[in-house]
Amino acid sequence: MLRYLPALTLLVFLGPLVAGLLGTLLPAFGYLPALGGEELSLAPWRQLAAAPGIATAIRLTLVSGVLSTLLALTLTLFVFAAGHGTVALTRVKRAMTPLLAVPHLAAAVGLAFLIAPSGWLARLIAPLAGWQTPPDVALVQDRLGLALILGLVLKETPFLVLMTFGALGQVRADDQLRMARSLGYGPVQAWLKAVLPLVYPQIRLPVYAVLAYALSVVDMAIVLGPTTPPTLAPLVLRWFNDPELGMRFQAAAGASLQLALVAGAIGLWRAAEAVIGRLARPWLVGGARGGPGRLPRAAAWGGLAVLFGLALGSLLSLAVWSLAERWRFPDPWPAQLSLERWSEQSSRLAGPAWTTLVVALAAALLALALVAGCLENESRRQRRPGRAALTLLYLPLLAPQIGFMFGVQVLLVWADLDGGWLALIWTHLMFVLPYVFLTLADPYRSLDPRYARSALALGRSPWAVWTRIKLVMLLRPLLIALAVGLAVSVAQYVPTLFAGGGRFSTLTTEALTLAAGGDRRTVALFGLALALLPLLGFALALAVPAWRFRHRRAMRVGA
Repeated sequence: MLRYLPALTLLVFLGPLVAGLLGTLLPAFGYLPALGGEELSLAPWRQLAAAPGIATAIRLTLVSGVLSTLLALTLTLFVFAAGHGTVALTRVKRAMTPLLAVPHLAAAVGLAFLIAPSGWLARLIAPLAGWQTPPDVALVQDRLGLALILGLVLKETPFLVLMTFGALGQVRADDQLRMARSLGYGPVQAWLKAVLPLVYPQIRLPVYAVLAYALSVVDMAIVLGPTTPPTLAPLVLRWFNDPELGMRFQAAAGASLQLALVAGAIGLWRAAEAVIGRLARPWLVGGARGGPGRLPRAAAWGGLAVLFGLALGSLLSLAVWSLAERWRFPDPWPAQLSLERWSEQSSRLAGPAWTTLVVALAAALLALALVAGCLENESRRQRRPGRAALTLLYLPLLAPQIGFMFGVQVLLVWADLDGGWLALIWTHLMFVLPYVFLTLADPYRSLDPRYARSALALGRSPWAVWTRIKLVMLLRPLLIALAVGLAVSVAQYVPTLFAGGGRFSTLTTEALTLAAGGDRRTVALFGLALALLPLLGFALALAVPAWRFRHRRAMRVGA
Protein backbone atom coordinates (compact mmCIF):
# COMPACT_ATOMS: atom_id res chain seq x y z
CA MET A 1 0.00 0.00 0.00
CA LEU A 2 2.83 2.41 0.84
CA ARG A 3 4.19 2.17 -2.70
CA TYR A 4 1.14 4.05 -4.00
CA LEU A 5 1.43 6.92 -1.52
CA PRO A 6 3.98 9.06 -3.46
CA ALA A 7 1.73 9.08 -6.54
CA LEU A 8 -1.34 9.82 -4.40
CA THR A 9 0.50 12.63 -2.63
CA LEU A 10 1.56 14.26 -5.89
CA LEU A 11 -2.01 14.00 -7.18
CA VAL A 12 -3.45 15.52 -4.00
CA PHE A 13 -1.42 18.71 -4.12
CA LEU A 14 -0.29 19.02 -7.75
CA GLY A 15 -3.63 18.14 -9.37
CA PRO A 16 -5.46 21.24 -8.08
CA LEU A 17 -2.39 23.37 -8.86
CA VAL A 18 -2.30 22.36 -12.52
CA ALA A 19 -6.08 22.67 -12.84
CA GLY A 20 -5.92 26.03 -11.08
CA LEU A 21 -3.30 27.39 -13.47
CA LEU A 22 -5.36 26.26 -16.46
CA GLY A 23 -8.55 27.65 -14.90
CA THR A 24 -6.88 31.04 -14.51
CA LEU A 25 -5.14 31.23 -17.90
CA LEU A 26 -8.27 30.46 -19.94
CA PRO A 27 -10.38 33.31 -18.45
CA ALA A 28 -7.35 35.57 -18.86
CA PHE A 29 -7.86 35.09 -22.60
CA GLY A 30 -11.62 35.54 -22.42
CA TYR A 31 -12.76 31.90 -22.17
CA LEU A 32 -15.12 31.20 -19.27
CA PRO A 33 -18.50 29.94 -20.55
CA ALA A 34 -20.14 30.31 -17.14
CA LEU A 35 -19.71 34.09 -17.44
CA GLY A 36 -20.42 34.35 -21.16
CA GLY A 37 -16.86 33.98 -22.42
CA GLU A 38 -17.30 31.57 -25.34
CA GLU A 39 -14.16 32.31 -27.37
CA LEU A 40 -10.56 33.29 -26.85
CA SER A 41 -9.83 37.01 -26.83
CA LEU A 42 -7.20 39.56 -25.79
CA ALA A 43 -9.84 41.91 -24.39
CA PRO A 44 -8.99 41.09 -20.72
CA TRP A 45 -5.36 42.07 -21.35
CA ARG A 46 -6.40 45.35 -22.98
CA GLN A 47 -8.58 46.08 -19.94
CA LEU A 48 -5.65 45.21 -17.68
CA ALA A 49 -3.30 47.53 -19.56
CA ALA A 50 -5.81 50.37 -19.24
CA ALA A 51 -6.45 49.79 -15.51
CA PRO A 52 -5.55 52.85 -13.37
CA GLY A 53 -2.28 52.45 -11.48
CA ILE A 54 -1.27 49.12 -13.04
CA ALA A 55 2.27 50.30 -13.93
CA THR A 56 2.86 51.62 -10.41
CA ALA A 57 1.50 48.39 -8.91
CA ILE A 58 3.95 46.34 -10.97
CA ARG A 59 6.86 48.58 -9.99
CA LEU A 60 5.98 48.40 -6.27
CA THR A 61 5.62 44.62 -6.52
CA LEU A 62 9.05 44.12 -8.08
CA VAL A 63 10.86 46.58 -5.79
CA SER A 64 9.36 45.29 -2.54
CA GLY A 65 9.66 41.62 -3.50
CA VAL A 66 13.22 41.63 -4.82
CA LEU A 67 14.63 44.03 -2.22
CA SER A 68 13.09 42.22 0.77
CA THR A 69 14.38 38.85 -0.49
CA LEU A 70 17.85 40.29 -1.06
CA LEU A 71 17.96 41.84 2.42
CA ALA A 72 16.69 38.66 4.13
CA LEU A 73 19.20 36.49 2.26
CA THR A 74 22.11 38.88 2.93
CA LEU A 75 21.33 39.01 6.65
CA THR A 76 21.03 35.23 6.80
CA LEU A 77 24.36 34.59 5.08
CA PHE A 78 26.29 37.13 7.14
CA VAL A 79 24.82 35.79 10.39
CA PHE A 80 26.19 32.35 9.50
CA ALA A 81 29.50 33.81 8.35
CA ALA A 82 29.78 35.69 11.64
CA GLY A 83 28.68 32.93 13.99
CA HIS A 84 29.25 29.50 12.44
CA GLY A 85 30.13 26.99 15.12
CA THR A 86 29.40 29.35 18.03
CA VAL A 87 26.94 28.93 20.88
CA ALA A 88 25.30 32.20 19.82
CA LEU A 89 24.28 30.72 16.46
CA THR A 90 22.73 27.71 18.19
CA ARG A 91 20.68 30.06 20.30
CA VAL A 92 19.63 31.93 17.17
CA LYS A 93 18.25 28.67 15.76
CA ARG A 94 16.15 28.09 18.87
CA ALA A 95 14.86 31.66 18.83
CA MET A 96 13.98 31.59 15.14
CA THR A 97 11.44 28.75 15.46
CA PRO A 98 8.87 30.80 17.43
CA LEU A 99 9.33 33.70 14.98
CA LEU A 100 8.64 31.34 12.09
CA ALA A 101 5.47 30.16 13.84
CA VAL A 102 3.93 33.63 14.00
CA PRO A 103 1.60 34.08 10.99
CA HIS A 104 2.54 36.80 8.52
CA LEU A 105 -0.67 38.73 9.17
CA ALA A 106 -0.16 38.78 12.95
CA ALA A 107 3.41 39.99 12.47
CA ALA A 108 2.22 42.68 10.04
CA VAL A 109 -0.48 43.99 12.38
CA GLY A 110 1.92 44.02 15.35
CA LEU A 111 4.60 45.78 13.30
CA ALA A 112 2.07 48.39 12.18
CA PHE A 113 1.12 49.05 15.81
CA LEU A 114 4.81 49.38 16.63
CA ILE A 115 6.10 51.70 13.89
CA ALA A 116 3.00 53.73 12.96
CA PRO A 117 3.16 57.51 13.59
CA SER A 118 1.00 56.93 16.69
CA GLY A 119 2.59 53.54 17.42
CA TRP A 120 4.43 52.39 20.49
CA LEU A 121 7.88 53.49 19.30
CA ALA A 122 6.60 57.02 18.67
CA ARG A 123 4.98 57.06 22.12
CA LEU A 124 8.28 56.02 23.72
CA ILE A 125 10.17 58.73 21.81
CA ALA A 126 7.51 61.44 22.28
CA PRO A 127 8.65 62.65 25.75
CA LEU A 128 12.23 63.02 24.50
CA ALA A 129 11.20 64.72 21.23
CA GLY A 130 8.56 66.91 22.84
CA TRP A 131 5.75 65.57 20.63
CA GLN A 132 2.17 66.20 21.71
CA THR A 133 0.67 64.83 18.49
CA PRO A 134 1.85 62.00 16.23
CA PRO A 135 4.44 63.05 13.61
CA ASP A 136 3.00 63.69 10.16
CA VAL A 137 5.01 60.97 8.44
CA ALA A 138 3.59 57.96 6.57
CA LEU A 139 5.53 55.13 8.20
CA VAL A 140 2.90 52.47 7.42
CA GLN A 141 1.32 52.02 3.97
CA ASP A 142 3.92 54.45 2.65
CA ARG A 143 4.03 54.96 -1.11
CA LEU A 144 7.53 53.47 -1.42
CA GLY A 145 6.54 50.22 0.30
CA LEU A 146 9.30 50.46 2.93
CA ALA A 147 7.07 49.17 5.75
CA LEU A 148 6.12 46.17 3.59
CA ILE A 149 9.77 45.46 2.85
CA LEU A 150 10.58 45.60 6.57
CA GLY A 151 7.71 43.25 7.40
CA LEU A 152 8.78 40.74 4.74
CA VAL A 153 12.39 40.76 5.98
CA LEU A 154 11.10 40.24 9.51
CA LYS A 155 9.17 37.12 8.50
CA GLU A 156 11.33 35.57 5.77
CA THR A 157 14.71 35.75 7.52
CA PRO A 158 13.76 33.04 10.09
CA PHE A 159 12.70 30.71 7.28
CA LEU A 160 15.98 31.18 5.40
CA VAL A 161 18.00 30.75 8.61
CA LEU A 162 16.34 27.42 9.40
CA MET A 163 16.72 26.23 5.79
CA THR A 164 20.42 27.13 5.91
CA PHE A 165 20.87 25.13 9.10
CA GLY A 166 19.42 22.13 7.29
CA ALA A 167 21.72 22.67 4.31
CA LEU A 168 24.87 22.89 6.43
CA GLY A 169 24.54 19.28 7.52
CA GLN A 170 24.62 18.09 3.90
CA VAL A 171 27.89 19.72 2.82
CA ARG A 172 30.34 18.93 5.66
CA ALA A 173 30.60 22.62 6.40
CA ASP A 174 32.68 22.18 9.56
CA ASP A 175 35.44 20.38 7.67
CA GLN A 176 35.49 22.99 4.93
CA LEU A 177 35.60 25.85 7.42
CA ARG A 178 38.34 24.22 9.50
CA MET A 179 40.50 23.73 6.42
CA ALA A 180 40.06 27.36 5.33
CA ARG A 181 40.86 28.65 8.80
CA SER A 182 44.00 26.51 8.91
CA LEU A 183 45.16 28.30 5.74
CA GLY A 184 44.92 31.65 7.50
CA TYR A 185 41.54 32.90 6.31
CA GLY A 186 39.54 35.06 8.69
CA PRO A 187 36.24 33.64 10.03
CA VAL A 188 33.92 35.62 7.77
CA GLN A 189 36.14 35.28 4.69
CA ALA A 190 36.56 31.55 5.32
CA TRP A 191 32.81 30.95 5.49
CA LEU A 192 32.03 33.03 2.41
CA LYS A 193 34.76 31.40 0.31
CA ALA A 194 34.71 27.79 1.51
CA VAL A 195 31.16 27.16 2.73
CA LEU A 196 28.82 29.51 0.87
CA PRO A 197 29.51 28.04 -2.62
CA LEU A 198 28.46 24.64 -1.25
CA VAL A 199 25.51 25.83 0.83
CA TYR A 200 23.80 28.16 -1.62
CA PRO A 201 22.78 25.44 -4.14
CA GLN A 202 21.10 23.64 -1.22
CA ILE A 203 19.01 26.68 -0.29
CA ARG A 204 18.31 27.88 -3.84
CA LEU A 205 14.72 26.58 -3.89
CA PRO A 206 13.87 28.08 -0.48
CA VAL A 207 15.23 31.43 -1.72
CA TYR A 208 13.02 31.19 -4.81
CA ALA A 209 10.05 30.37 -2.57
CA VAL A 210 10.75 33.47 -0.48
CA LEU A 211 11.04 35.58 -3.63
CA ALA A 212 7.77 34.20 -5.01
CA TYR A 213 5.97 34.88 -1.75
CA ALA A 214 7.35 38.40 -1.42
CA LEU A 215 6.23 39.24 -4.97
CA SER A 216 2.69 37.95 -4.45
CA VAL A 217 1.89 38.49 -0.75
CA VAL A 218 -1.65 39.72 -0.07
CA ASP A 219 -2.32 39.97 3.67
CA MET A 220 0.90 41.75 4.65
CA ALA A 221 0.58 44.04 1.62
CA ILE A 222 -2.93 45.07 2.66
CA VAL A 223 -1.78 45.97 6.19
CA LEU A 224 1.68 47.44 5.51
CA GLY A 225 1.86 48.20 1.80
CA PRO A 226 0.76 51.20 -0.26
CA THR A 227 -2.93 51.55 -1.04
CA THR A 228 -3.26 53.96 -3.98
CA PRO A 229 -2.41 51.83 -5.83
CA PRO A 230 -1.42 48.72 -3.87
CA THR A 231 1.00 46.09 -5.06
CA LEU A 232 -0.30 43.82 -7.82
CA ALA A 233 -1.63 40.89 -5.73
CA PRO A 234 -4.04 42.95 -3.53
CA LEU A 235 -5.14 44.85 -6.65
CA VAL A 236 -5.98 41.58 -8.43
CA LEU A 237 -7.83 40.33 -5.35
CA ARG A 238 -9.85 43.55 -5.34
CA TRP A 239 -10.89 42.86 -8.95
CA PHE A 240 -11.83 39.25 -8.14
CA ASN A 241 -14.10 40.54 -5.34
CA ASP A 242 -15.72 43.20 -7.52
CA PRO A 243 -19.54 42.84 -7.70
CA GLU A 244 -19.34 43.20 -11.49
CA LEU A 245 -18.80 39.62 -12.71
CA GLY A 246 -17.19 40.84 -15.92
CA MET A 247 -14.21 42.00 -13.85
CA ARG A 248 -13.27 38.34 -13.38
CA PHE A 249 -11.72 38.33 -16.84
CA GLN A 250 -9.54 41.35 -16.07
CA ALA A 251 -8.69 39.81 -12.68
CA ALA A 252 -7.67 36.54 -14.35
CA ALA A 253 -5.40 38.50 -16.69
CA GLY A 254 -3.91 40.24 -13.64
CA ALA A 255 -3.40 36.88 -11.95
CA SER A 256 -1.65 35.59 -15.08
CA LEU A 257 0.53 38.70 -15.08
CA GLN A 258 1.37 37.93 -11.44
CA LEU A 259 2.48 34.46 -12.50
CA ALA A 260 4.61 35.94 -15.26
CA LEU A 261 6.22 38.43 -12.87
CA VAL A 262 7.16 35.69 -10.42
CA ALA A 263 8.49 33.40 -13.15
CA GLY A 264 10.44 36.25 -14.72
CA ALA A 265 11.88 37.40 -11.38
CA ILE A 266 13.01 33.86 -10.54
CA GLY A 267 14.58 33.55 -14.00
CA LEU A 268 16.43 36.85 -13.61
CA TRP A 269 17.55 35.87 -10.10
CA ARG A 270 18.93 32.61 -11.50
CA ALA A 271 20.75 34.52 -14.23
CA ALA A 272 22.15 36.93 -11.63
CA GLU A 273 23.44 33.93 -9.65
CA ALA A 274 25.36 32.74 -12.71
CA VAL A 275 26.78 36.21 -13.40
CA ILE A 276 27.80 36.76 -9.76
CA GLY A 277 29.34 33.29 -9.62
CA ARG A 278 31.45 34.04 -12.68
CA LEU A 279 32.49 37.49 -11.47
CA ALA A 280 33.34 36.14 -8.01
CA ARG A 281 35.82 33.51 -9.25
CA PRO A 282 38.87 35.81 -9.13
CA TRP A 283 37.93 36.79 -5.56
CA LEU A 284 37.44 33.16 -4.55
CA VAL A 285 40.85 32.07 -5.80
CA GLY A 286 42.68 35.36 -5.20
CA GLY A 287 44.09 34.27 -1.86
CA ALA A 288 43.01 37.34 0.14
CA ARG A 289 42.73 36.07 3.71
CA GLY A 290 40.67 38.91 5.18
CA GLY A 291 40.97 40.07 8.75
CA PRO A 292 38.93 39.16 11.82
CA GLY A 293 35.84 40.57 10.07
CA ARG A 294 34.77 42.81 12.94
CA LEU A 295 32.68 45.13 10.77
CA PRO A 296 30.60 42.48 8.94
CA ARG A 297 30.21 40.54 12.19
CA ALA A 298 28.99 43.63 14.01
CA ALA A 299 26.63 44.42 11.15
CA ALA A 300 25.26 40.87 11.12
CA TRP A 301 24.66 40.67 14.87
CA GLY A 302 23.31 44.22 14.91
CA GLY A 303 20.86 43.45 12.12
CA LEU A 304 19.76 40.30 13.91
CA ALA A 305 19.26 42.21 17.15
CA VAL A 306 17.05 44.75 15.34
CA LEU A 307 15.11 41.87 13.79
CA PHE A 308 14.47 40.21 17.15
CA GLY A 309 13.65 43.57 18.74
CA LEU A 310 11.03 44.35 16.09
CA ALA A 311 9.55 40.85 16.30
CA LEU A 312 9.30 40.96 20.09
CA GLY A 313 8.00 44.53 20.01
CA SER A 314 5.34 43.55 17.47
CA LEU A 315 4.03 40.71 19.63
CA LEU A 316 4.11 42.87 22.76
CA SER A 317 2.23 45.61 20.91
CA LEU A 318 -0.54 43.15 20.10
CA ALA A 319 -0.71 41.99 23.72
CA VAL A 320 -0.72 45.48 25.22
CA TRP A 321 -3.27 46.90 22.78
CA SER A 322 -5.60 43.93 23.37
CA LEU A 323 -5.59 44.79 27.10
CA ALA A 324 -5.56 48.59 26.87
CA GLU A 325 -8.57 50.54 28.13
CA ARG A 326 -7.37 54.08 27.37
CA TRP A 327 -4.09 54.92 25.69
CA ARG A 328 -3.81 58.51 24.62
CA PHE A 329 -0.89 59.87 22.66
CA PRO A 330 1.85 60.64 23.78
CA ASP A 331 1.52 58.38 26.87
CA PRO A 332 4.14 55.57 26.67
CA TRP A 333 1.85 53.13 28.50
CA PRO A 334 -1.94 52.65 28.67
CA ALA A 335 -3.73 54.38 31.52
CA GLN A 336 -5.41 51.09 32.42
CA LEU A 337 -5.18 47.42 31.44
CA SER A 338 -8.22 45.17 31.47
CA LEU A 339 -9.51 41.82 30.18
CA GLU A 340 -12.88 43.37 29.44
CA ARG A 341 -12.25 43.45 25.69
CA TRP A 342 -11.46 39.72 25.69
CA SER A 343 -14.68 39.06 27.59
CA GLU A 344 -16.73 41.20 25.20
CA GLN A 345 -15.27 39.62 22.07
CA SER A 346 -15.15 36.00 23.29
CA SER A 347 -18.30 34.97 21.43
CA ARG A 348 -17.12 36.68 18.24
CA LEU A 349 -13.69 35.07 18.60
CA ALA A 350 -14.89 31.53 19.31
CA GLY A 351 -16.34 30.72 15.87
CA PRO A 352 -13.34 31.78 13.74
CA ALA A 353 -10.93 30.22 16.24
CA TRP A 354 -12.77 26.88 16.11
CA THR A 355 -12.89 26.90 12.28
CA THR A 356 -9.20 27.78 12.13
CA LEU A 357 -8.25 24.98 14.52
CA VAL A 358 -10.38 22.30 12.84
CA VAL A 359 -9.12 23.09 9.33
CA ALA A 360 -5.50 23.43 10.48
CA LEU A 361 -5.52 20.15 12.41
CA ALA A 362 -7.20 18.26 9.58
CA ALA A 363 -4.80 19.59 6.93
CA ALA A 364 -1.71 19.10 9.11
CA LEU A 365 -2.67 15.54 10.15
CA LEU A 366 -3.39 14.54 6.55
CA ALA A 367 -0.10 16.04 5.41
CA LEU A 368 1.77 14.27 8.21
CA ALA A 369 0.23 10.90 7.34
CA LEU A 370 1.07 11.29 3.64
CA VAL A 371 4.62 12.50 4.26
CA ALA A 372 5.40 9.83 6.88
CA GLY A 373 4.07 7.15 4.53
CA CYS A 374 6.15 8.46 1.60
CA LEU A 375 9.30 8.58 3.73
CA GLU A 376 8.71 5.05 5.02
CA ASN A 377 8.22 3.83 1.46
CA GLU A 378 11.48 5.56 0.54
CA SER A 379 13.22 3.87 3.49
CA ARG A 380 11.98 0.40 2.59
CA ARG A 381 12.76 0.69 -1.13
CA GLN A 382 16.10 2.47 -0.51
CA ARG A 383 15.31 4.98 -3.26
CA ARG A 384 15.50 8.66 -2.41
CA PRO A 385 13.66 11.06 -4.78
CA GLY A 386 15.85 13.20 -6.99
CA ARG A 387 16.12 16.92 -7.54
CA ALA A 388 13.15 16.94 -9.92
CA ALA A 389 10.85 15.53 -7.22
CA LEU A 390 12.01 18.22 -4.78
CA THR A 391 11.26 20.87 -7.39
CA LEU A 392 7.74 19.48 -7.78
CA LEU A 393 7.36 19.69 -4.02
CA TYR A 394 8.19 23.39 -4.13
CA LEU A 395 5.75 24.21 -6.95
CA PRO A 396 2.88 25.32 -4.65
CA LEU A 397 5.38 27.60 -2.89
CA LEU A 398 6.84 29.00 -6.11
CA ALA A 399 3.51 29.71 -7.82
CA PRO A 400 1.74 32.81 -6.42
CA GLN A 401 -1.52 31.90 -4.70
CA ILE A 402 -3.44 34.71 -6.37
CA GLY A 403 -2.18 33.34 -9.71
CA PHE A 404 -4.03 30.02 -9.55
CA MET A 405 -6.57 30.03 -6.70
CA PHE A 406 -9.29 31.45 -8.98
CA GLY A 407 -8.74 28.44 -11.25
CA VAL A 408 -8.95 26.14 -8.22
CA GLN A 409 -12.23 27.83 -7.31
CA VAL A 410 -13.54 27.17 -10.83
CA LEU A 411 -12.54 23.50 -10.44
CA LEU A 412 -14.31 23.28 -7.07
CA VAL A 413 -17.47 24.87 -8.50
CA TRP A 414 -17.40 22.42 -11.41
CA ALA A 415 -17.03 19.51 -8.94
CA ASP A 416 -19.77 20.97 -6.68
CA LEU A 417 -17.30 21.16 -3.78
CA ASP A 418 -16.93 24.93 -3.36
CA GLY A 419 -17.81 26.49 -0.03
CA GLY A 420 -17.49 23.21 1.90
CA TRP A 421 -15.17 21.82 4.54
CA LEU A 422 -13.57 19.36 2.11
CA ALA A 423 -12.64 22.12 -0.32
CA LEU A 424 -11.21 24.28 2.45
CA ILE A 425 -9.10 21.49 3.94
CA TRP A 426 -7.92 20.33 0.51
CA THR A 427 -6.69 23.78 -0.53
CA HIS A 428 -4.89 24.25 2.80
CA LEU A 429 -3.30 20.82 2.36
CA MET A 430 -1.68 22.01 -0.89
CA PHE A 431 0.44 24.50 1.06
CA VAL A 432 0.84 22.57 4.30
CA LEU A 433 2.25 19.40 2.76
CA PRO A 434 5.50 20.84 1.32
CA TYR A 435 6.42 22.44 4.66
CA VAL A 436 5.67 19.25 6.58
CA PHE A 437 7.88 17.28 4.19
CA LEU A 438 10.75 19.76 4.47
CA THR A 439 10.51 19.63 8.27
CA LEU A 440 10.29 15.85 8.66
CA ALA A 441 12.47 14.52 5.83
CA ASP A 442 15.92 15.03 7.40
CA PRO A 443 15.08 13.64 10.90
CA TYR A 444 13.31 10.64 9.32
CA ARG A 445 16.20 9.86 6.99
CA SER A 446 18.79 10.28 9.76
CA LEU A 447 17.20 7.61 11.99
CA ASP A 448 19.64 4.73 12.34
CA PRO A 449 18.26 1.83 10.20
CA ARG A 450 19.75 -0.73 12.59
CA TYR A 451 16.83 -0.22 14.98
CA ALA A 452 14.40 -1.46 12.33
CA ARG A 453 16.69 -4.31 11.25
CA SER A 454 17.04 -5.55 14.82
CA ALA A 455 13.27 -5.56 15.33
CA LEU A 456 12.70 -7.36 12.02
CA ALA A 457 15.31 -9.95 12.96
CA LEU A 458 13.40 -10.56 16.21
CA GLY A 459 10.25 -11.38 14.26
CA ARG A 460 8.32 -8.13 14.29
CA SER A 461 6.31 -7.27 11.19
CA PRO A 462 7.25 -4.23 9.06
CA TRP A 463 4.01 -2.53 10.12
CA ALA A 464 4.79 -3.08 13.82
CA VAL A 465 8.35 -1.85 13.34
CA TRP A 466 7.06 1.34 11.71
CA THR A 467 4.25 2.13 14.13
CA ARG A 468 5.75 0.90 17.41
CA ILE A 469 9.45 1.69 16.94
CA LYS A 470 10.16 4.26 14.23
CA LEU A 471 7.22 6.57 14.83
CA VAL A 472 7.71 6.40 18.60
CA MET A 473 11.39 7.26 18.32
CA LEU A 474 10.55 10.09 15.93
CA LEU A 475 7.80 11.49 18.13
CA ARG A 476 9.43 14.90 18.55
CA PRO A 477 10.17 15.50 14.83
CA LEU A 478 6.66 14.27 13.99
CA LEU A 479 5.05 16.70 16.42
CA ILE A 480 7.26 19.58 15.25
CA ALA A 481 6.27 18.83 11.65
CA LEU A 482 2.63 18.79 12.77
CA ALA A 483 3.11 22.16 14.49
CA VAL A 484 4.69 23.59 11.32
CA GLY A 485 1.73 22.36 9.29
CA LEU A 486 -0.65 23.89 11.81
CA ALA A 487 1.15 27.25 11.60
CA VAL A 488 1.10 27.22 7.79
CA SER A 489 -2.63 26.44 7.67
CA VAL A 490 -3.52 29.07 10.26
CA ALA A 491 -1.82 31.73 8.13
CA GLN A 492 -3.69 30.98 4.88
CA TYR A 493 -5.83 33.88 3.66
CA VAL A 494 -6.24 33.66 -0.13
CA PRO A 495 -7.02 29.89 -0.17
CA THR A 496 -9.62 30.37 2.59
CA LEU A 497 -11.22 33.23 0.67
CA PHE A 498 -11.48 31.38 -2.64
CA ALA A 499 -12.16 27.81 -1.51
CA GLY A 500 -14.48 28.82 1.33
CA GLY A 501 -16.61 31.01 -0.92
CA GLY A 502 -16.94 33.55 1.87
CA ARG A 503 -18.79 31.04 4.07
CA PHE A 504 -15.96 30.40 6.52
CA SER A 505 -14.53 32.94 8.92
CA THR A 506 -11.09 32.13 10.29
CA LEU A 507 -8.86 34.14 12.57
CA THR A 508 -6.89 35.28 9.53
CA THR A 509 -9.87 36.49 7.51
CA GLU A 510 -11.42 38.19 10.55
CA ALA A 511 -8.17 39.88 11.58
CA LEU A 512 -7.61 41.24 8.08
CA THR A 513 -11.19 42.48 7.82
CA LEU A 514 -10.89 44.22 11.19
CA ALA A 515 -7.49 45.71 10.26
CA ALA A 516 -9.27 48.02 7.83
CA GLY A 517 -11.27 49.49 10.75
CA GLY A 518 -10.19 51.89 13.44
CA ASP A 519 -10.57 49.85 16.65
CA ARG A 520 -7.01 48.90 17.46
CA ARG A 521 -8.01 46.95 20.57
CA THR A 522 -10.22 44.50 18.67
CA VAL A 523 -7.69 44.17 15.84
CA ALA A 524 -4.94 43.48 18.39
CA LEU A 525 -7.10 40.88 20.12
CA PHE A 526 -7.69 38.91 16.92
CA GLY A 527 -4.07 39.39 15.85
CA LEU A 528 -2.80 38.07 19.17
CA ALA A 529 -5.16 35.08 19.04
CA LEU A 530 -3.88 34.40 15.53
CA ALA A 531 -0.28 34.45 16.78
CA LEU A 532 -0.94 32.38 19.91
CA LEU A 533 -2.55 29.41 18.16
CA PRO A 534 0.57 28.23 16.24
CA LEU A 535 2.82 29.17 19.17
CA LEU A 536 0.72 26.90 21.36
CA GLY A 537 1.18 24.14 18.77
CA PHE A 538 4.97 24.49 18.93
CA ALA A 539 4.92 24.57 22.73
CA LEU A 540 2.99 21.29 22.82
CA ALA A 541 5.30 19.78 20.19
CA LEU A 542 8.26 20.41 22.50
CA ALA A 543 6.52 19.63 25.79
CA VAL A 544 4.83 16.32 24.91
CA PRO A 545 8.04 14.42 23.94
CA ALA A 546 9.86 15.90 26.93
CA TRP A 547 7.15 14.52 29.21
CA ARG A 548 6.78 11.22 27.31
CA PHE A 549 10.52 10.49 27.40
CA ARG A 550 11.31 12.12 30.73
CA HIS A 551 12.79 8.84 32.01
CA ARG A 552 14.34 7.79 28.67
CA ARG A 553 16.90 10.36 27.50
CA ALA A 554 18.26 7.96 24.88
CA MET A 555 14.83 7.86 23.23
CA ARG A 556 15.07 11.52 22.18
CA VAL A 557 16.09 10.61 18.65
CA GLY A 558 15.86 13.35 16.08
CA ALA A 559 15.95 16.15 18.65
